[in-house]
Amino acid sequence: MKRDDVRVIRAPRTDDRPLWDAIFGIYGYPAVLLAHKFELFPLLAKKPRTCSEICDVLGLKRRPVEAILSMSVAMGFLHLHDGRYEVTSITEDYLLPESPTYFGTYWDLIINNYSVCSLESLEQAVRTDTAQAYGAVQEMFKSHGEDFNLARFFTRTMHSTSMAPALAWPELVDLSARKFLLDIGGGSGAHCIGAALKWPGLGAIVLDTAPVCEVAAEFIAERQLQDRVRTHVADMWKDSFPSADVHFYSFIYHDWTPEKCRFLTRKSFESLPSGGQILIHEILYNDDKSSPFAAIGMNMIMLGWTEGQQHSGQELSSMLGDAGFTNIEIKPTFGYWSIVSALKP
Repeated sequence: MKRDDVRVIRAPRTDDRPLWDAIFGIYGYPAVLLAHKFELFPLLAKKPRTCSEICDVLGLKRRPVEAILSMSVAMGFLHLHDGRYEVTSITEDYLLPESPTYFGTYWDLIINNYSVCSLESLEQAVRTDTAQAYGAVQEMFKSHGEDFNLARFFTRTMHSTSMAPALAWPELVDLSARKFLLDIGGGSGAHCIGAALKWPGLGAIVLDTAPVCEVAAEFIAERQLQDRVRTHVADMWKDSFPSADVHFYSFIYHDWTPEKCRFLTRKSFESLPSGGQILIHEILYNDDKSSPFAAIGMNMIMLGWTEGQQHSGQELSSMLGDAGFTNIEIKPTFGYWSIVSALKP
C-alpha cells in the first residue's frame, strides 16, 4: 500500500468540552430542582449543617446527597464552609418562601410538568409545531380558563419570576409624569406593584381574566396598595382597554404568534392618547437570533408551552414602528430582561 493511500487521522482542532457540557447540563442542572423539592434550602437557612446531618434529616444516603450538594454549591446556591453547607445571598433572595422575590413556585411548575422538557416532548413539539404542556390537549391559556385552580397556581408561578424584575425596571423608566399604567395580561400584578412603589403619583390597573385578577388582588392587598392599584376583568383580545397613558406588557408578546402581537400593538396604539407610552418587557434575542443563550433557552420553553416565541429588539421595534409608534428605545433592565419603549405621537 502506498503512503498516499493511508488516510491521515488528524487531532481535532478544538477540545470536546461543549459536547460534554450538553450532557452535564441534562444530568447536572436538575439536581437543584431536587434540592428544592427536598426543601434543602429552607433547612439550611435555619442553620448550616454537615453532609451527614443533612442525610439524617432527609433520610437519604451520603452519595446522592453529596452529589446534589456539590451541584448546589457549584451553581452558587450553597456555600461550603468548615465542612458545613450554608445558604448564599441568592438563595436567601429567591429560594426561601418568606422572601418577597421567591422564585421557587416557578421551579414547582417545572417539577410538576417535567415531561414537557423531555426529549420526547420536545421532539413532538418540533415535529408538530404544537405546545406539549398539560398533555398537549389544548392551548395552555384555554386550559387556565377552564380550570380555576390551575389558573391561580400559574398566576402565582408567574409572580415568582416577576417580582424581582418588577422592582428593577421602574428605577430605569421615568414615569413621573404618567397618571395610569395599564398592565395588559398583568397576571399577579407584580409590575403594577413595582411601578406604584417607585412612583407614588402613579395609578395602575391589572387587566386579566377573573381568576387571575383574584390572585392579583391578594398580592395588591398584601402591599396595601388597593387605593392606587386595581384589577380589571377583561379579554385583551375582545374587550376595550380602560383609559391609561402607559400600556405595559411583560412576558405577553412571547406567548403569541407575531400576527397576534401585531394585533395587540395596533390595539394599544389606537387606545393610548397622544403622547402615551407603550412598554414591552421581555428577554430579547440579539438581532440575528444567535444569542444570548437565555433567549434561546426561553424560546425552547415557549416551543413546549405556547404558540409563541422570543423576539429580538429589532423585531419588536419593527412592530411598534409599523403601528405608528415613534421614539423607540431598547434598554436592558435586570438580569436577562429588557424594556422596549415607544411613544404615540
